[in-house]
Amino acid sequence: MLASGIAFSAMAQQKIEPSKTPNGPGPSMMQPQQAKQGMRPYSEVITAKAVSDKGLFTVHKVDDRYFYEIPDSLMNRDLLLVTRTSKTANGLGYGGEELNSKVIRFEKYESKKVFLREISYDIVVDKSSEMYQSVQNSNVQPIIASLDIKSLSKDTTGVVVDVTDLFSKDNPSFTFPEDLRKKYRIAGVDDSRSYLSSVKSYPLNIEVKNVFTYRVNGATPDANGSIATVEINNSMLLLPKEPMMPRYFDNRVGYFAQTQVDFSAEEQQAGKTTFIRRWRLEPKDLEAYKRGELVEPKKQIVYYIDPATPVKWRPYLIAGVNDWNKAFEQAGFKNAIVCKEAPSPAEDPEFSTEDARYSVIRYFASEIPNAYGPHIADPRSGEIIESHIGWYHNVMKLVRNWFFIQTAAVNPDARTLKFKDEVMGQLIRFVSSHEVGHTLGLRHNYGSSFAYPVDSLRSASFTKKMGTAPSIMDYARFNYVAQPEDKGVNLYPAIGIYDKFAIDWGYRVVPGVKTPKEEESTLNKMIVKHAGDPLYFFGTEMNPADPRSQNEDLGNDAVKASTYGVKNLKRVLPNLATWTYEEGKDYSDLKTMYTELTNQWNRYMGHVAKNIGGVYETPKSYDQPGDVYTPVSKEMQKKAVAFLNEQALATPTWLIDQNILRKFDQSSVVDRIRAFQSSILNSIFNVDKLSRLIEFETTSPTNSYTVTELFKDVRGGVWNELAAGKNIDTYRRNLQRAYVERLANLLTPPPNQDNLPPAQRRPDQTQTDIRPLAKTELKVLQAQISAATPKYTGINRAHLEDLSQRIKDILNPKS
Repeated sequence: MLASGIAFSAMAQQKIEPSKTPNGPGPSMMQPQQAKQGMRPYSEVITAKAVSDKGLFTVHKVDDRYFYEIPDSLMNRDLLLVTRTSKTANGLGYGGEELNSKVIRFEKYESKKVFLREISYDIVVDKSSEMYQSVQNSNVQPIIASLDIKSLSKDTTGVVVDVTDLFSKDNPSFTFPEDLRKKYRIAGVDDSRSYLSSVKSYPLNIEVKNVFTYRVNGATPDANGSIATVEINNSMLLLPKEPMMPRYFDNRVGYFAQTQVDFSAEEQQAGKTTFIRRWRLEPKDLEAYKRGELVEPKKQIVYYIDPATPVKWRPYLIAGVNDWNKAFEQAGFKNAIVCKEAPSPAEDPEFSTEDARYSVIRYFASEIPNAYGPHIADPRSGEIIESHIGWYHNVMKLVRNWFFIQTAAVNPDARTLKFKDEVMGQLIRFVSSHEVGHTLGLRHNYGSSFAYPVDSLRSASFTKKMGTAPSIMDYARFNYVAQPEDKGVNLYPAIGIYDKFAIDWGYRVVPGVKTPKEEESTLNKMIVKHAGDPLYFFGTEMNPADPRSQNEDLGNDAVKASTYGVKNLKRVLPNLATWTYEEGKDYSDLKTMYTELTNQWNRYMGHVAKNIGGVYETPKSYDQPGDVYTPVSKEMQKKAVAFLNEQALATPTWLIDQNILRKFDQSSVVDRIRAFQSSILNSIFNVDKLSRLIEFETTSPTNSYTVTELFKDVRGGVWNELAAGKNIDTYRRNLQRAYVERLANLLTPPPNQDNLPPAQRRPDQTQTDIRPLAKTELKVLQAQISAATPKYTGINRAHLEDLSQRIKDILNPKS
C-alpha cells in the first residue's frame, strides 16, 4: 500500500478530549476547554435558526453564514476537490467544464484552527522507510486556507468552522486557476455582485455553488465587454480510506498514466512508479470469476445523460456508452458499464450534473465543433473517480463534414448537408464511444488502422466483421478507401479487437496478488502472447517519426490508401454545388465543403510524406525478439516521393474547378495552391527527416534511401520542364521558388534556442551533413537552370534568371 510520505506540519496537534457530560454541553453550557480557547457554546453558534443538512459533514446555514461540522474521524482524510463552471457567460468557457481538481485535507492545529492543505502525491515514501523523515522535511504541503474553530460539535467529537468566506471570496484554489484567469483576462471580482448560493451535503460529498461577477479586460462576455457573471460548483468528495491497488503502466498498451517519485523503491536511486488510470471494477463473485464465468462488478460504471441534451440524440449517446460492455466481457465482467437518462427533479430532487458522485455526458450549446472525454482520478492509485464528457452541439457539424467528404463518393446518405436522423445518430454513437474510451483510461491508438491491408477495406465481408480499424481509439474516421463498385462496405469505425484486448489488460482481476509487482508477469504474458500481431499494436499519438502512427489515416499502405482517397475526392468535387444546394442560401456552405475537401487532400499528402525518413517504433520487453526501431524501407520511401511528385508537386489542376471557385473565391486560388505545395516541400525536407536519413545511411548503408537520392527524386518532379524547355506556369514557378527557399533554409542555423527546453529544440542542420548536401543540390540546380535559361523568353526566362541570382546569393552571401 502506498503512503503519502508527506509531513503536514512540525507543529503539535492537540486532541480535544470528549465531554465527560453524557449529553454534551447544554444550551448555555460551555466546556472549560472551549472557554479557555475562546470558543462559543455550540448553541450560540448553531442557533435555533439553523437550517442543517446532514451528510459527509453536517452543513448548517445560520442567516447568511455557512458552517461545517467536521468530525474528528474525517480530519486528515483525503478529499478530492473538483471545481467546475455550472453556468457561464459567453466567452468564459462552457457550463460543466472542469477548472481544477486537487486533493485536500482538513487538519486541526492546537485546537484553535483548522488548516486546509493541498496534498500532492507526486513524491511518495513508505512510512517504514529510512527515507521517510527526510522526504517529510523536504515536502511540506501548502496551507491554502485557515479557519477558526468556532465551537466544538454538540457531542465534542468534532469542530464547527465558518466556511462562508472560504467559498464566497474569489480564491484561485476554488474558482478560476491562474492560467485560465490569464486566458480569459479576468481582472478581479466585484464582491457586491458575488455570493455563495448553496451548500449541500451528501453521504460522500459536499457540493458548493457560488456566483461570481468578474471584471474582464478585452473579452466580450456581455455587451460592454467589462463584466461576466459565472456560477461555479465545487465538489468535495471523500476518497477511499484504502486506495485501490494500482496497476503498473506498460507502453505497449495505450492507457493514460500518472507517475510518482518513490523514495522507498528498492533501487540505488529515487525510483519512478507509473500506473494506469482505470475504474475500480471488482467481481461480485470472485470464485465464479476465477472459473471463467462472466460476473457483474460490485459497483457498475454509470453515466448519465445531461437533461439539456436533445431527446432525439440521447439513445445514440447511450448506445455509445453501452457498446463498451462487449469489451468488458473479455475482461470477465458483464453489465460493467451503463448509461442512463438523468432522473427528473420529481424522481430525485437532489440529483445534479455537477455532483462529483455522478459521471455525466454534458451537452454544451456551443459553436465549438468538438467533444472531449476527461476523467478525474485518485492520485494515490490511478482509480478513476468520475468523468464529465463534454459534448458540444457543433460536433455534429464536424462529423457531418467528415462523413460527407470521406464517403459521399460511395454513399448516397452523405450527399446532403442535412443527414437523416438515423445517419447522424450513428455518427454521434461513434463519437460517444470514442470519448467514453478516454474516460475508461484509454489513449488514442494512432497505430491501430495500420493493421488492415488497404484492399481489405474495400471488402464488405471484412469491414462488416472488422470495422475500419481494430480500435475506435484511432482517429481512423470513415472509410475513404471504398470505391463506388464496392457494394455493401462498412463505412463506420467501431469498438474492435485492440479495444477489447486493452480493456482486458487494464481491468482483468488477477486473483491472489497483493501488490502491482506480483501481477506484472501475468500482464506481460498477455502482451507477449500477441507480439507481432498488428491487430494488437498500440501506436502512440506522440510519435512524429512512425508512419504507422498517424491520425485520419487508413490501412497499411499510405500510398495505396491515399490513391483511392484522391479518386473519391475527384468524384465528390464536381458534385459539391449540387450536394450543398439549398434554395435561397448563399455559397458559404459550398465554400466550407470545398475547404474540407482540400484539407482532406492535404491530409492524404501528409500521410504519405511521413514515410520519408520514417522509422517504425515497436516497444518490446527483453523476452520479445527483434528490434524496437526499424527504418521504413527504401522502396516505400521512393514510392512515397513518386506519389507526391505526381499528386502534389505536379499542380493538382483538378482542385482548381472554376465552376465552384468563382462562387466564393475572388483571387486566392494561386496562393492556396502555393501554400499547400510549400507545406508539402517543407515536410519532405524536414530537418528531422533528413537527419534520420543520414543516420540510416551511416548505420545501414547497403539499402538506405539517402539525402542525395531524395534531393534528386524531388528535383525530378519539381523541375521536369527544364530539360525539354516546356512552359513553366504560375503554379510551377511558385513551387520552384519554394524549393529554392527551402534549401536556403537548410543552410541557415535555427534561431537561438537556449531558453527552450531540450524537447523543443530542433537540430542545427548547419552542423551536420545536411548543409553541404543542400549546397551541392543548389549547385546542381544552378547548373541545370543556367543550361535551360536560353530556351525561354518572357516571364519564364525572368523567373529562371531570378532563381539563378537567388541561388548565387544563397551560396555566396554578402558579408
